[in-house]
Amino acid sequence: MRLRALLETEALGLRLLGGEDELDRGVRGVMTTDLRDPSRYLSGGELVLTGLAWWRTAADSEPFVRILAGAGVAGLAAGEAELGDIPGDLVEACSRHRLPLFAVNESVAFATITEYVVRQVSGERAGDLAAVVDRHRRLMTSGPAGGGPEVVLDLLGSDLDLRAWVLSPTGRQIAGAGKPLPPAVSAALAGEHLAATRTGRRGPHRATIGGVTYSLFPIRNAGRGAVPASRDVRETVLSDWLLAVEADASDWPAARLDLLQGVTQLIAVERDRREAARTVRRRLAQEVLELVQTGAAPAEIAARLRVAAPVLLPGLGTAPHWQVVVARVDWGQDGAAGAGVAAGGTATAIEAGPVAQSLLEEILVDPAAAGPDATDRIAVAHTGEEAIALLPLPAVPADPDAPDAGSTEAGLHADALLSSVRDPLSAGLADDGRLTLGVSAAVSSAEGLRGALEEARHARRVAAARPGRVCAAGHHELASHVLLLPFVPDDVRRAFTARLLDPLRDYDRRHRAELIPTLEAFLDCDGSWTRCATRLHLHVNTLRYRVGRIEQLTSRDLSRLEDKLDFFLALRMS
Repeated sequence: MRLRALLETEALGLRLLGGEDELDRGVRGVMTTDLRDPSRYLSGGELVLTGLAWWRTAADSEPFVRILAGAGVAGLAAGEAELGDIPGDLVEACSRHRLPLFAVNESVAFATITEYVVRQVSGERAGDLAAVVDRHRRLMTSGPAGGGPEVVLDLLGSDLDLRAWVLSPTGRQIAGAGKPLPPAVSAALAGEHLAATRTGRRGPHRATIGGVTYSLFPIRNAGRGAVPASRDVRETVLSDWLLAVEADASDWPAARLDLLQGVTQLIAVERDRREAARTVRRRLAQEVLELVQTGAAPAEIAARLRVAAPVLLPGLGTAPHWQVVVARVDWGQDGAAGAGVAAGGTATAIEAGPVAQSLLEEILVDPAAAGPDATDRIAVAHTGEEAIALLPLPAVPADPDAPDAGSTEAGLHADALLSSVRDPLSAGLADDGRLTLGVSAAVSSAEGLRGALEEARHARRVAAARPGRVCAAGHHELASHVLLLPFVPDDVRRAFTARLLDPLRDYDRRHRAELIPTLEAFLDCDGSWTRCATRLHLHVNTLRYRVGRIEQLTSRDLSRLEDKLDFFLALRMS
């Protein structure tokens, strides 16, 4: 806004005392001060309001005005409530430094002037930014000349003082201006957004993390792969991005909300571009998967892998190892409010394969990976309700002294794969969804790829047998008893565990004897009386009494390997 606009608004009660030729100066903000030297708080372009408490003698005006002029302020408005008439020496000092001077009537509060200036400046900035956003959208729609979402996020910060970040469904930062969000905060915001979306609430969603309020705007997929609005929300909730703004948008005017919606539409264009870039990698994974599943010759599969390697690992000189990850998303029949029902009120079928595909592409991103698109090394196909990822790994070093030489633990590990994304994904899955993953060992040839696929599928079934919304299992677990447990019929499992454990549970319930925890600790300590007693903080004689009671109630002998194994399996299946 211009200084001239202040005089044109009668409600502000301003009277010009000097500087008529400078009234076209732009005002970028407002500041109230009675400090003799306010320079540290000035950045230029402000309208400075003062009650003249700093003024004692005529000699005080010159240094005060010189400081304001040197800081590049737009003008000075002095209140008449303290001294009555504005001192003549102040008028003269402002004239010498060509600083416009206004007198503020004692009946007008500084807050009234401040509110007016802030409202006008914010409105003008929003209008300017809206124009920039519109231009940027056109540039990005026609090609990459717009510079990506970071440019618009920078504008939100510089013009509207809004800090904002683009986050994935798991909380991974895709774009941001300035300091990144802490990973724990990003994950918590993603979880809040997913939970709110599952309940059917319209955005923006409000979330407070660590005493800071954020507004979360959904970024809808608007490209060729967009899901119609009438389809089930569960088909998109685990794949949509979000815009997190450090502000409370609940009291924003409609114009500002519209502006932020325009920003999300602009970012959606960038997302569509990245989705298109994934097409080649997805097609490569699909081709390899079809060859493996149809029993193609290893030479044919190897040829296809040679085509995929340069795309997924550009510049790699040696043939990579490969690892397979299988994921599946299962939904129950009863979802949260609005879930599973189309706009017309009719239940809809959920295409689980594409949901698992986009989610697996996100989960497999290395959080420490650099570059504009951290998914460049991930190729994921889907078949039926499964998503299958083909991951290239650098070849094992030839140098026997290299840190990873001969390692059998190269690549992804199931126990760490979901650690940073479990909470937000659980919020998106709510009480009717499950995500299970299986991870194979690394293989170095086409001959081993079919085995890796079956290994990953078996591991996923092991994960599916575990409790929880988000579960994973790895290839190292397939060499133990847990491989067999998922395939035991449910009625057999229930009968087996009931016969061994129900007598102990009944006894614990009646006598508070803690026989079940004692049994678990005894087996975990490999039958060592001393170690088990120490762990449970019991005397050895007390432990012997409890174990004897377990044997009496179950007619088993815990000194026999067979009975120990039966109890161990019963506890695992319960």
